[in-house]
Amino acid sequence: MKKVVISSKSAETASNAARAEIGVFGGSGFYSLFKKSKTLNLNTPYGKPSSEITIAEIYGRKVAFLPRHGKNHEFPPHKIPYKANIYAFKELGVERIISPCAAGSLNSKIKPGDFVILDQFIDRTLNRDDTFYHGPETVHISSANPYCNDLQKIALKSGRKLKINVHKKGTTVVINGPRFSTSAESSYYSNLGYDIINMTQYPEVIFSQRTRDVFFGNRACYRLGCGLGGKRQSKTGRIKRCLTDF
Repeated sequence: MKKVVISSKSAETASNAARAEIGVFGGSGFYSLFKKSKTLNLNTPYGKPSSEITIAEIYGRKVAFLPRHGKNHEFPPHKIPYKANIYAFKELGVERIISPCAAGSLNSKIKPGDFVILDQFIDRTLNRDDTFYHGPETVHISSANPYCNDLQKIALKSGRKLKINVHKKGTTVVINGPRFSTSAESSYYSNLGYDIINMTQYPEVIFSQRTRDVFFGNRACYRLGCGLGGKRQSKTGRIKRCLTDF
């Protein structure tokens, strides 16, 4: 596996060394994607990404892969360098981002092992930075429909073809982590109509909008939320569930 070091000072250098059309973030239990790939060690104006980025070709498309929590899950949700991760993808030419991860269900119709194609999110995190612009230039963006409609359709079609139980839309509430929600919190979110609960969707999706990338979020449900009949599961059990689903 060849390693290439790229500095953010030269986007042109990055484009000559390696390009990718599609970016994939790996979540809990999803730390590698390719058997043969080129490995890039990037630096950005916002620090280093969570890990080295690997690039390979899949069905004629150049794909970049980055485990958002790091190779050894060393970055908890509130410490992930979201801004550096998105910037690094952008520097490589990524135009479409696929963001799978594990999540808990807040909807009785969404069972462990199901996949949910997200169309909305609710932010319940604590003061996470979600902009590249802190003045003097001010940039406002619309977040009304944060997800890519084209990628949603492709995912739904592919999921059904593979006979995966896929929900064509869903709203995730994003909590700060790393703690899980209390039973009261899960019941509260469920009563508000949210479908799943997660810790990393925001601000990942917002930074992708700010770099003009289109974003697709799909979630593999690995448990029912506390207060909804969910049973406590060990870390090992949760990781095995994630690996099986992905």
